Amino acid sequence: MTLKTSHAPDADPSEHRARLLQAMASVAASQGFAATSIAAIVAEAGVSKRTFYEHFADKDACFLELYRAASASALRTLSDAVQSDRPWQDQVEHALGAYLAHLAGGAQLLRMLFVEIHHLGPAGAQVRREVMQHLADFMLRTINAQRTVLTSTMAVAAVGGIQELVLLAIERGEAAQLGELTASASAVVRLLAGAPAAPATNAQKKGPPKRAD
Repeated sequence: MTLKTSHAPDADPSEHRARLLQAMASVAASQGFAATSIAAIVAEAGVSKRTFYEHFADKDACFLELYRAASASALRTLSDAVQSDRPWQDQVEHALGAYLAHLAGGAQLLRMLFVEIHHLGPAGAQVRREVMQHLADFMLRTINAQRTVLTSTMAVAAVGGIQELVLLAIERGEAAQLGELTASASAVVRLLAGAPAAPATNAQKKGPPKRAD
């Protein structure tokens, strides 16, 4: 996520907030959330601690706002990639490809956000559910534009499956290659919508490479 910031002394409150979020992203991605201090955040943002507390109750609140902002940015990329003149299966695959590429573009920040959100207790769980519901709502709007194909329950299940695929890739150190999950993520959605599977590519038909003897 990139936030445009300015260190002008007369920056308005919304600019201060944006600078603090960008500072949280920079410091936490490089040091880890646990090691990130409010002193480091305000130093990076070029504002005072007083300004920080005018916007956020504590470090956790700043992180949760960053998580929402980064997720909203990724969702905009997902929505903008929809090609409404194509079948929903193609729309979803194209949009998911753009979404995963967007996430891969900020691999270091992505790892911090996806992993740390699970350590912020009930508040983190609530924000994570909010974000997942936004993604599920997008799927429902896109897939059910012409007729109802996907139920709300299956939309949530699809989002959960895709999020777990992303988290697994992060844990394996493969966040920069998230685009390679597009076919698998699309297959999850098709399966839960009860749609036919996409035709297998030549590589898929051949299966995994055989181990040399």
